[in-house]
Amino acid sequence: MDLSEHYKEKTFVKITEKKLPFKDKEFDFIIASHVIEHVDDISYFLNELTRIGKKGYIEVPTRLEDNLVFENKKAHLWHLVFDDVKNKIIISDKIQYFEPIFSIGTIKKFNEYFRESLVIELLWDGTIEFEKSNTNPIQKEKISILKLFKKYFSKRLREMIRILKTKFKN
Repeated sequence: MDLSEHYKEKTFVKITEKKLPFKDKEFDFIIASHVIEHVDDISYFLNELTRIGKKGYIEVPTRLEDNLVFENKKAHLWHLVFDDVKNKIIISDKIQYFEPIFSIGTIKKFNEYFRESLVIELLWDGTIEFEKSNTNPIQKEKISILKLFKKYFSKRLREMIRILKTKFKN
C-alpha cells in the first residue's frame, strides 16, 4: 500500500532488501509498533533496528491479544514476552490457543481498560536483548470459546435457579 500521495511533506522509503537502507546509528529514536510480529527473520530485523538506531520503542500484542483477534490469526508469526529476570525479549513461534472472537476495532475498546494485559511496550537503548525459544507450552487441543461460554451461562443459570428457589421457598 502506497500512502505517499496522502503525505506529500513526508519522505517514504520503499524497502525491497532485507538489510535496511540506512547508515549505522542514522536515527536517534526508532518506533516499531505492531511490526515485529509480522517479520519472517525476526532476529535479523531486531539486529537491524539496533544497527540503524540509537534508541527505540517496541510495541507488540501479548499472547492474549494475539489469540483474541481475528485479523492476527494468520498475519502474526511470533509471540514475544519480556523476561524481567533475564532483562530480555523471549521470542517463540506463535500458537493459536483458541479461536479468535474479536475484531481489531473491538479489541481497541478493551485496550482502553486492559492495555497492560493486551500490549507489551518496551524501550531500548543501544541494544535489544533477545533470545529465540523453542520451548512453547505444549497444548493438546485448542481451548473452545464455545465451551467457555456454555460453562459461564450454565453457572449463571444455576445461580439464578438457586436464588429463585430460596425466594419461593418461603
